[in-house]
Amino acid sequence: MHPATVSKRLFTVLFLIACTVAASVSAKEPDNLVFVEGGTFKNTNSNFYGKGIILSGFYIGKYEITQKEWIEVMGSNPSKFKGDNLPVEMVNWYDCVEYCNGRSIKEGFKPYYHIDENKKDPNNENTGDDIKWTVTINAGANGYRLPTEAEWEYAAGGGQMSKGYTYSGGNAVDEVAWYWKNSGDKNLTGFWSWPVVQKNNDKTKPVGGKQPNELGLYDMSGNVREFCWDWYGDLDLTWRVVQTDLQGSSSGSLRVWKGGGWMGGDFCCEPSFRAGYEPYNQAPDQGFRVCRGR
Repeated sequence: MHPATVSKRLFTVLFLIACTVAASVSAKEPDNLVFVEGGTFKNTNSNFYGKGIILSGFYIGKYEITQKEWIEVMGSNPSKFKGDNLPVEMVNWYDCVEYCNGRSIKEGFKPYYHIDENKKDPNNENTGDDIKWTVTINAGANGYRLPTEAEWEYAAGGGQMSKGYTYSGGNAVDEVAWYWKNSGDKNLTGFWSWPVVQKNNDKTKPVGGKQPNELGLYDMSGNVREFCWDWYGDLDLTWRVVQTDLQGSSSGSLRVWKGGGWMGGDFCCEPSFRAGYEPYNQAPDQGFRVCRGR
């Protein structure tokens, strides 16, 4: 065989191998993200069940954002309880959207948010918020973002694989969640008492230490409360067919948090439980996880 023919065939083989490797890399699931198949709500405990709501598929963090992940993007660690594999806390809502954009840039994605620090958000009704950045969505961006409340609740409830659990991953709270009774030196009983919680040295725990839910997501019940994108307000359950931009109130003074935390009660760990927190405030039980489009 002519040497030129051999070289040409060798080049073709090497080219095909390279294409196969590239395709394999591009098809690889993102690190620490789980794909959540879209559809209607299957968990009958959900606030959104039976409302004709359809979500598009999306990726969501397998774990709450850890301090190691935070430091890699933000360069510092605000957390009260220090540890690489502990969830980051003492972050406010603005910190979270900044992290999303910073991580997007670091990993080569288009930032999902446009953050205008010089324009006060006219939809922010919180009189104590001196930050009030105007945060809007960049159309078509593929970067990291906070989940909407509906996405968070859908994923925590098991998505299309839901078994209808009370908590995210099971019906026994101690198997799936760190909360005030089990996150300290010993298991507590009786009624919640902050002095008792403090004396017991309750605190955050390394992510992934409890049983995951049906989708392989950890700590969606307990450990730290998780910020969502939405303003906190009454749910408008008249929505019909929607996509991943489903959100509640268009304005408000608080941002939604979900999932409960190490100092909270077991009822806060139910995926259907919802509450709000000042967007400018931080707390040692307040963290988040991220989403991304497919």
